[in-house]
Amino acid sequence: MSRVVKELMSTDCVTATLKDNVYELAVLMRDHDIGFVPIVEGKKLIGIVTDRDLVIRGYAEKHSGSTAVSDVMTDEVKTIDAGTSGDEAARIMASHQIRRLPVVENGNLVGIVSIGDLAVREIFVDEAGQALSSISEQGTGETHAYH
Repeated sequence: MSRVVKELMSTDCVTATLKDNVYELAVLMRDHDIGFVPIVEGKKLIGIVTDRDLVIRGYAEKHSGSTAVSDVMTDEVKTIDAGTSGDEAARIMASHQIRRLPVVENGNLVGIVSIGDLAVREIFVDEAGQALSSISEQGTGETHAYH
């Protein structure tokens, strides 16, 4: 019998609001060693910001640290319900090439499930591994490493 996301997700989510700015998000990510911050109004999920968003939509666009969260956040967020099975969560992650899924109930953020949550708990390791592999291989063009 498969476990549901509610049993696997993290519930101690670090969040931010539209009142925060890019610098404050970067500090949250550094201080909590995370790369993903849900943006909420009260408990309602309205978007997410990843460390990649900060770089691509923020600093690489020459935005300052005082830039509004809304300028860098993704507001069309794929979410799941707490009752979703772990294997279905892994399939969604793989098909959308994402590493973390916000878990919502009635639009309110109740947790986050990550590929690590699926793999670390040795639940659906094959699906989580396939999802991670698929996400890691998303670039099909030539890549360059600059050091």
